[in-house]
Parts: sequence; structure tokens; C-alpha cells
Amino acid sequence: MAVPPLAVGIGVGTQPPLGRTTAALRAARAAGFDSAWIVDHFLGFFPRELWTPSFTWLAKGGGSPHAYFDWQVLAGHLAARAGAMQLAIGVTEPIRRHPVLLAQAALTLSHLTRRPPILGIGAGERENVEPYGLSFERPVSRLEEALAIVRTCFGAEGPFEFHGEFWDLPDAMMDLRAAPGRTPEIWVAAHGPRMLRLTGEYGDGWYPTMPMRPEQYADSLAAITAAASAAGRAPGAVIPGMQVSVVVGRTEARARALLAHPAIRFLGLLLPASIWAEEGLEHPFGADFRGMVDFVPHRVPSRDVRDAIELVDVDFLADRVVWGDRQRVERALRDLADAGLRHVVLQPASGLASRSDAVFTVRSLAAIRRRLADPV
Repeated sequence: MAVPPLAVGIGVGTQPPLGRTTAALRAARAAGFDSAWIVDHFLGFFPRELWTPSFTWLAKGGGSPHAYFDWQVLAGHLAARAGAMQLAIGVTEPIRRHPVLLAQAALTLSHLTRRPPILGIGAGERENVEPYGLSFERPVSRLEEALAIVRTCFGAEGPFEFHGEFWDLPDAMMDLRAAPGRTPEIWVAAHGPRMLRLTGEYGDGWYPTMPMRPEQYADSLAAITAAASAAGRAPGAVIPGMQVSVVVGRTEARARALLAHPAIRFLGLLLPASIWAEEGLEHPFGADFRGMVDFVPHRVPSRDVRDAIELVDVDFLADRVVWGDRQRVERALRDLADAGLRHVVLQPASGLASRSDAVFTVRSLAAIRRRLADPV
């Protein structure tokens, strides 16, 4: 049986200068990508002390790795330039922003775009919360309430009530309606069992950001499908998506060499200790480290980060990251499609290495997108 064509999105950036993000969006539109994704961060993951030209060519222009635009304002700017692409936030959380505010922003965006915007939402990351005096306690419980509120806002008429542990809305109203045919889609960044259940109950899409083997992806998708069915939702209610970091080279040997680049090996530190343990490895930050969810870059001494990068085994990365020449990358993505993936969002990780690698990566992802659009 033929596997349906994959929808393919791409991250276009959320950092200054604005012209670079706008140019990336226009290039993605010209290349025929189906969706363009921005992020919601106060901080980036790269420590400032490491942000030097010797670490990544992106630091040659100066600036800070922690300078991010507000996603709501940026999305409004990009909306008129997105054309037929879906504009997506991947992802925000309901700790810094009230869920009614998130719903209002997404509904507003639907009036500025040609296709339904995607409100990607998750439980949050410590770096965007604790340094600003906000609590990171019980984020999944908070998300569960927020999802119910956002979903209600998308369809409520007149006053509605919500009484929970984190929010109490005695007589709230959200009479702003989506543009006709463009109700925003809720995509949940889920990995663990409870988050997968919430995806099945509330999500229009599933947006995991951690690497998974095809069999792991299929098992998690089955859990989402079961949760959706138990909630009385129609089959296929949740679009199976995934964010995939890609390291691509002109040859497999070049791509393999790129895996050893320090900026790319750093990405291995953002994987949770549980993934390291699957390979019999101990994460440098401890057995309880949950990866990017727990990492606050300025709380870890730069010397410790540099030492930890040296412990990221290239063979481990090769087993977890999508890498290779164009043909190998395409095969890896089709393997995920065989497991149920229908909308992949590509992150050009090999673009961290050099300007020439960045140019080649973007061109390669565009070529791979064209091939993935054909069913096999």
C-alpha cells in the first residue's frame, strides 16, 4: 500500500535580524514548504560564553543567542507573507501567558493568514519560567486545564465557566470567532504517557520534538489514537507530526563529519538522560536530567558545558539524529512516514557548522521536500 505524501514544514527562525527571518519565510514559501514555524522563548539553549565564531559561524555577527522576538508580534508580521503555508508556533506554554490570551492570539492570527494557524503548545521549559520568578511546578496539570480553556474559547458563544486548580473563570467570554474555515489547530508537544493522552483528547496535531525511532513513534501514535477514541473523537482527528533535526552533507562521509562539530554535539546534551540510558550511556548532567526541559544555560558553568560536549559520543548522535546525504535523509523520513508520520517539520541542524553548510542544508531540505511530496 502506498504511503501518503508527507507534508513538510521548516523552522524559519525567531531571532534578530528581522530581515533574516523574513527572507527565510519567503525562501520557504518559494520552495513549496507546507508550514513555517517560529518559537516562543525568552532564552536560547546555547550558553553566551560558547557563542563565539569558533563555536558556530552564526556568532560572527555578534549579538546574543538569547535574543528572541515575541512570537505573537512576529507572527502578525509574517502572516501577510506566508501565502499558502500554515504559520505555526512551535511551541508556547500556558505559564507565561493566560490560556485565554493564547486563544485570542491564535484566533486573531486566523484573520491574517490564508490557512488555519497552528498553536503548538506544551508543558514548558524551565529556562523560560524559573529565571523570571514563575513556578515550574506541575506543568502538565496546568497544561491540561489550559487545553480545556483554549478549546472552549475556540467554540464558546457567550459567557462560559471554568473552575480548576490553576484558573477559575466564573463568567469568561471570548466571542472572537476564527475566520471562516480557518479555526486554529492545537498541536501538542507530547512525549510521556500523560501528555500523549492529552494530545488524543484535545489536540488537532501531535508535535514531538525529541528523536524517536520509527517503532517508538508508532507506539506513541497508537496511544494517542486510543486516547482520542476513548474521548469520542473521530478516527484521524489528530495529525501525526514531528520536529526533526537534520544533519545533511554532500556525502555520507561529510554528514558524519558534521556530527562531530561542537555546536551539533551540543544538541546531544539537550536530549534527556532516558534517551542516553537506552544506549547504555550516562548523561553528563545526571540520571534525572530531562534534557531541554530542565536546561537553563546560564546556570551551568561554561567549562562544565564544554567538558560535557566532549562526552557526546558521535556514534550515539548518529543513532539518534537524522543524518546523511540527501538520499539517506529521505529514507529516514520515509521510515517515519511508514510509522504514521504525516507532517514533518525540519530543523537544519547542519547549518550551525558553517555558512556553506547552511546554504547546502537549506537547498537540500527543499529538494528533499519535493521528493517527499510524492507518494511511494
